[in-house]
Amino acid sequence: MREKLKVLMIEDSIDDIELLLMQLRQGNYEPLHRQVETREEVSKALEEEWDIVLSDYSMPLFDGLSALKLVREKDPDLPFILVSGIIGEELAVKIMKSGAQDYIMKDNLQRLVPAIERELKEAELKRQRREAIEARMISETRFRNV
Repeated sequence: MREKLKVLMIEDSIDDIELLLMQLRQGNYEPLHRQVETREEVSKALEEEWDIVLSDYSMPLFDGLSALKLVREKDPDLPFILVSGIIGEELAVKIMKSGAQDYIMKDNLQRLVPAIERELKEAELKRQRREAIEARMISETRFRNV
């Protein structure tokens, strides 16, 4: 049985979306996706819950770095993977320093599913740590009030 995966795809090429979806299906995922390509569409889409964001870098109406900043403002822990053609090393480093979890070149999509699996596990660990900290804070507050 395939694992459902809610994927926000920031991409302007229908052909590239189909390639990404094919990779996800081959990786035993059932992708539930939404394709957006403008700032407004990304902002609106981020009102929903997503498991991961896959974003192109260069699009006519928006760019991957701006998309990353918008995603981070809405949800600092949402996994964000840049999937793009060739960009320079300096730009790739800048994107990673800005908070992208990975950068995958479109001609090397066999890395996509392992990267997604890694980032979903990392996101779950972050969620568990955050819940443990919150539970501890509640417990300490109750203890102080006794």
